[in-house]
Amino acid sequence: MSVNLQKAEFILSAASAKGFLKDQLPQVAFAGRSNVGKSSVINRLLNRKNFARVGASPGKTIHINYFKIDDAFYLVDLPGYGYAKVAKSERDRWGRLMESYFAHPELLTLGVMIVDSRHKPTADDVTMAEWFKATGCPMIVVANKLDKLKKKEIEPNLQVVRDTLELDDSATVIPFSAEKGIGREELLRAILSGIGQN
Repeated sequence: MSVNLQKAEFILSAASAKGFLKDQLPQVAFAGRSNVGKSSVINRLLNRKNFARVGASPGKTIHINYFKIDDAFYLVDLPGYGYAKVAKSERDRWGRLMESYFAHPELLTLGVMIVDSRHKPTADDVTMAEWFKATGCPMIVVANKLDKLKKKEIEPNLQVVRDTLELDDSATVIPFSAEKGIGREELLRAILSGIGQN
């Protein structure tokens, strides 16, 4: 079954657990550090220029945003973590919001975690991966900014991602470039497979 990615609509922003959607559609949650290019990955996946807002300053996603894709699943855009130059109280609020989302593992069908392929994942990335693992849902890791690496750096860097996040060999790690579109088809196939669409 194929999904029409052009049929994508913003549904709502949840600022607290009261706003979480609890219907039966699969939820694919996207998470990543504030400056990792999460919105760019989403936009590239959907082949839409400014679907998920791309901010000049990181940390633009401050709520949990739900987008319905072709009435088949929700793409859930989680707040970026780790970098944004905002007050600690605001960062703590995001943290609590994320914790309350992950406290409902039954809502989550698939996790997509975005890391920077150029650097070793941070302590925040490791925590995020642990949250995903704790829900028991499958997780895809997207190693973004591939276009910034030399060819010989790719494999070693991907291994560092696997080792740091303690991924087993069956885990899907997709080398990706939101800039160039590398990895888009693979990510789309992995998502559709993860929600039982193909």
